[in-house]
Amino acid sequence: MSPESTGQNEHYLRVFLRGFRTWRGNRPFWAGLFTMVGGLPIAYFPYANMHLGNITLAMSTTAGAGSLIIGILLITLGLTMWFHHIVRVFAGVAAILLALISIPVANIGGFLIGFLFAMLGGALSVSWAPGEPKPDPEPAAAVDSAAVGDGRDAQEPGSEFHTTAAVSQQPEQYDTTVEVDGGRHRAG
Repeated sequence: MSPESTGQNEHYLRVFLRGFRTWRGNRPFWAGLFTMVGGLPIAYFPYANMHLGNITLAMSTTAGAGSLIIGILLITLGLTMWFHHIVRVFAGVAAILLALISIPVANIGGFLIGFLFAMLGGALSVSWAPGEPKPDPEPAAAVDSAAVGDGRDAQEPGSEFHTTAAVSQQPEQYDTTVEVDGGRHRAG
């Protein structure tokens, strides 16, 4: 084994977490999570019964089916934000509208818990933008030539140490110009 092969002895949990972090960074993860968490109380509270000693409080309303539909749609929109992040703006606007509709329909939006989570998830989804890839680092020769030609060596005493840096040698680059015949032989 060479000291350069670091990936072979890594723990499977570390590999999984690195893959999950990469997956999470390429999509509006928190927007989808907040939207799904917002859908749960909206769908649950109309069908829940609270027990206070011997007293049972039933919070079921006439709009129980509407609450269930709104909650399931919010959970579906959260999953859509995760797995089809191309439609994140549509999913975010739909989550915001469903959260607003849940106020009169679903027990004040799941007692404001579901409403706030769904609004936050929808806003995060609308505002999320994919990151830009990092630019490639410049070759060492370009950095050395920039430091030499900036004109500082004439003004500063002792600047001869800055200009005597060894220029790193680059391997010969292949000629990538395209010929007229596309690089094919003329015979045959």
